[in-house]
Amino acid sequence: MKRSRFKEHQTGLSAVELCCKYGVSDATFYKWRSKDGGMDVPEAKRLKALEDANAKLKGLLAEAMLDVSTLKEMLGKNF
Repeated sequence: MKRSRFKEHQTGLSAVELCCKYGVSDATFYKWRSKDGGMDVPEAKRLKALEDANAKLKGLLAEAMLDVSTLKEMLGKNF
């Protein structure tokens, strides 16, 4: 849901009216609003970029941990 729709809610439209207008459930509307309703567009883009970078780093860490455990197993068998 676009941020302008959250602003419609702030200006006086009820959540029920907005949900009917845009075809989403009440629960979805409140979940989206709690997640990013108060952010501006640059803040949301920055958050998304940080989340992507964090996911990439977690993947690299998992690979490194697998490499370390594999090397430990191989070294343990050779001695």
